[in-house]
Amino acid sequence: MKRLFITLFIISFLSCDDPQYNDLLPDRIVNVTINLSNPEYINLQVNGGNAETPTSEQYGFKGIFLIRRSQDRYAAFERACPHLTLSECSRMTFDGFYFKCPCDNSTFSSFDGSSNDTPYTAREYHVQVVNASTLKITNF
Repeated sequence: MKRLFITLFIISFLSCDDPQYNDLLPDRIVNVTINLSNPEYINLQVNGGNAETPTSEQYGFKGIFLIRRSQDRYAAFERACPHLTLSECSRMTFDGFYFKCPCDNSTFSSFDGSSNDTPYTAREYHVQVVNASTLKITNF
């Protein structure tokens, strides 16, 4: 019994790794607060609405796509193409369903970031609903 406990402890300890992004982008801390009352985020007041953040360094590499899934569920994705090194053309666009990389026209699902064009997925950020008008977006 003691051996079983030790074996299970070792297995669980070894399986606790830091999350790894499946993309070519370097690490950068993202920790921003979004005020949904600001005019640029008005589309996030309805389910299915989307918006984009500015492109300054605090918002990842090329900015962040925001999508309202339901009343208190949001998704946030990095706008930089995950399968390319950073360049002028590696800022994705969004058509309401797919993120598209203009460098090579590869597309990524706005549901889970997956792609049929590349093994990489769009980098997703954690979204916390602080209150009815505030979101906190982080990558930790």
